Amino acid sequence: MSTSMLLRLDGDGPLHRQLYRALRETILGGTLRPGARLPSTRMIAAETRVSRITVVIAYDQLIAEGYAEPRRGSGTYVAASLTRDGAAHGRRPASTSAPARLSVYGRRIQVSTRGHAPSWTPRQPTFSYDFRYGRPAIGDFPHPLWRRLLARRARRASFRALDYGPPEGLPELRAALADYLRRSRAVACDENQIVVVSGSQQALDLVARVLVDAGDRVLLEEPHYAGARRVFDGIGARLRVLPVGREGLDVSRLSDHGKRFRAAYVTPSHQFPLGLVMSVSRRLALLDWAERIGAYVVEDDYDSEYRYVGRPIESLQGLDRTGRVLYVGTFSKVLFPALRPGYLVLPRPLVDAFRTAKALADTGCATLEQSALADFMREGHYERYLRRSRAHAGARRAALLEAVSTHLGDRVEVCGADAGLHVVLWLRGVRHDRLPSLVGRAAAAGVGVYPATPYYLHPPKRAGLLLGYASLSEAEIRRGIERLGQCLG
Repeated sequence: MSTSMLLRLDGDGPLHRQLYRALRETILGGTLRPGARLPSTRMIAAETRVSRITVVIAYDQLIAEGYAEPRRGSGTYVAASLTRDGAAHGRRPASTSAPARLSVYGRRIQVSTRGHAPSWTPRQPTFSYDFRYGRPAIGDFPHPLWRRLLARRARRASFRALDYGPPEGLPELRAALADYLRRSRAVACDENQIVVVSGSQQALDLVARVLVDAGDRVLLEEPHYAGARRVFDGIGARLRVLPVGREGLDVSRLSDHGKRFRAAYVTPSHQFPLGLVMSVSRRLALLDWAERIGAYVVEDDYDSEYRYVGRPIESLQGLDRTGRVLYVGTFSKVLFPALRPGYLVLPRPLVDAFRTAKALADTGCATLEQSALADFMREGHYERYLRRSRAHAGARRAALLEAVSTHLGDRVEVCGADAGLHVVLWLRGVRHDRLPSLVGRAAAAGVGVYPATPYYLHPPKRAGLLLGYASLSEAEIRRGIERLGQCLG
């Protein structure tokens, strides 16, 4: 005999789907046991005030998915097979379920990121003056032009263009990139050496998975980009950091241990986050070291477009004659973060392996954005925008340095102001253990500032702040630094 039951519809979507979900939950939750008879369709229709055909459709879905089974002349019953599968008899609440069973990789990345969310994670705008690094001047970007290029490509798209694209990226974008990199960064490459990736972070992930095994040694600058450290740490690499001097990384300090490294990750044109430039002599020494021991060098050229003092710095890759350098670039700091394409320039022997790894990772980046970006570059818009953006960034930099001089004076030392989109402020006479309270006072005043500590494997004793300025106006920069000065006392 059928019994009535209380069913709660969630109000999401068609009634037959709501009813199906409610009935399925009573089965999985154990209210209706395997072999129990479901109420008649007429009874359910009356109690839920829906049409009988709606109930029939919901029952048919339960039967099709194996939650219920019809018996001729008797009605519909909860499938007896659920007992054998252990899918009935009630499910434990999530709060009492067993802890997640992670792989070794999953456990590593959980430990390495505990307490420190990735710096690019979206956050609510809680500060009036947010000096968070990594946010470009999105308001400077020519949105109307970009929309026209996207719309033009969308209108012209053939059915073939809607299919999967090559995992290494569209040929027209790779050709435009090769042309630009040869001219602007002295990168020695052609389009066949380029793999388009979903930002520089995916490039680093591919490098780690293709080139590094658990237990391999990887050399990092100290300080360094924490996103790179976490990638190599997650793969199980043994990390070694080498403090950078005024001329950059000095591999001669490695002694005999330098013979056992698999890779080195460096930012030679604008050391992150200190802003130093690796000298030519140390670049050549690094390349010689890599060739001698059979290691690869990962050159992250994350914001070389922004340089305000002196001549542009040519890439380390352009000096490489033996195929040891992998060059990583991104559009996120120049254009806007939601435009995900970045790129890897690879030594020729590595191209096939990286193309395969990219195909396995995501089958390739979205092709419409790649096509529009290729047009943006080939038609000259990219370099025209770069010139304007560099001028705007230079004005913001000048406003920052002036405000720091006015409101902070000799209480701070500015580092890395000649290039890029951020500076490091070393606070004179402030111990590193006082940073949390200072950051808290600044936050209470509506100013977002960020410690330099997370960029070190072995944090320094002196207190440092990393301040990005690209996303703020000149007036906002001045007001924010004035409030920061008040917080310093």
